[in-house]
Amino acid sequence: MLVCQCNMITSREIEDVVFDLLRADPWQLVVPAKVYAELNRRAKCGGCVPNVVDIIVRVTENYHAQQALPPAELVSLQSGLEKLKKQRSGVRRERRTKGHRAA
Repeated sequence: MLVCQCNMITSREIEDVVFDLLRADPWQLVVPAKVYAELNRRAKCGGCVPNVVDIIVRVTENYHAQQALPPAELVSLQSGLEKLKKQRSGVRRERRTKGHRAA
């Protein structure tokens, strides 16, 4: 489907660019200007920008849904914090018993 008439850009081209950007850095903020820059073009009249945003959102959501780990592999925030807390308290006790002082 033709999204940008000024530049003759299709939805497939935009989807491919967004997907490539996400593969390079999954947590980057993909915006229309970045998509147009990757295509070596610029938004001329701006009428396509809302459609480009919709495509970016859809592709990004699908990408992250495909990359999601199964629930068994996810670490809950609470258990992760408890584990870090135990590790840190062990280091503090170790320093106290050896007579070291924190610098």
